[in-house]
Amino acid sequence: MNILIVTGLSGAGKSGALRVLEDMGYLCVDNLPSGLMGNFVELCRSNEPPVERVALVIDCRTSVFRYSTERMFQTLDMLDDPYEILFLDCSNEVLLRRYNETRRRHPMHDDPLAGILIERELLEPIKQRANYIIDTSDMSPRETQRVIEKAINANGENLFRLVITSFGYKRGIPLNADIVIDMRYTANPFYEDSLRHLSGRDKPVYDYVMSDPLVRKQLGELTEMLKDLIPAYEKEGKHRLMICFGCTGGRHRSVAMAEALYENMRGFRNTSIQHRDLVIEAESISERFEG
Repeated sequence: MNILIVTGLSGAGKSGALRVLEDMGYLCVDNLPSGLMGNFVELCRSNEPPVERVALVIDCRTSVFRYSTERMFQTLDMLDDPYEILFLDCSNEVLLRRYNETRRRHPMHDDPLAGILIERELLEPIKQRANYIIDTSDMSPRETQRVIEKAINANGENLFRLVITSFGYKRGIPLNADIVIDMRYTANPFYEDSLRHLSGRDKPVYDYVMSDPLVRKQLGELTEMLKDLIPAYEKEGKHRLMICFGCTGGRHRSVAMAEALYENMRGFRNTSIQHRDLVIEAESISERFEG
C-alpha cells in the first residue's frame, strides 16, 4: 500500500491537495489523529479489495490529542508499508492575507500571526523529513494542483479516470454525472418474455439492444467524441469524467450500452464500469431473503 502523509501550515492548501489526490485515486482522510494511523492502515489493508493508495492529513489540529511529532514518527516507522511526506509551506505574509480574507480563526491561536509562528515551529521536524516540500505562496490553485501532480506522479502514470455508469430514471440521475445519455429511444427488452428476467450483461439482451442501427451509430459517435474530449479535459486539469446511460429501470438498455462503451474505451484510459440499479436490485433481493 502507498501511504502519503499530507501536512504543512494551515492555509497553505492542504484541502486543495486532498482534492487533487482524490482525483489521483487516493483514499483521503483529513485530520486523522496520529494515534489512529496504525488501526486505519490495517483496516485499509484488510479491505477486499485492499486499498492501494492512502493520503492522510496530519497536522497541528490534532493537538487536542497531545500532538507529538516524535510519537507520530514512531507510529509511522512501525508500519509495514512505506510512506512519504508531502509538506505544504507558505510565507507568513501570504498566510496572514489568506486568514484576513477568509476571517477564519487560526487553529493554534486567536491571533493569526502568533498561530502561524507556533505552528511553523511545531511542524519543523516534519518538514525536515518531508519527501516533497511545496511552497504555495506565489501559486494559484491550478498551479498548486499541477505541481502536486508532477511531484507525486513521478512515474508518469496517466491519472485520468473514465467512469461509465448505467442507471434507471425511476431512481433518479446519478448526482456526479458529467454526461447523461437517455437510452429510452430504443426498443425495451422488458417487453420480450424471454429477455425480461435477464440484464444487459447477458448476451441475448446485449445483442437485442445492439441490433438497433441507431444504437450502434450512437456508440461509435460517443467513442470518437470521448477520445477527442478526454485529452482536452486532461489539458484543463480534469482527471475524472462520468458518463451515465439511463433507461426506465436501469436493467436492460442502459446496462448493455454501458458495457459496449466500456469495451471500446478500456484500452484508451483508466476506465471503470458500474451498474447502479443492478446493485440496488441485488441488495434489495438479498434483504428480502434475509428478512
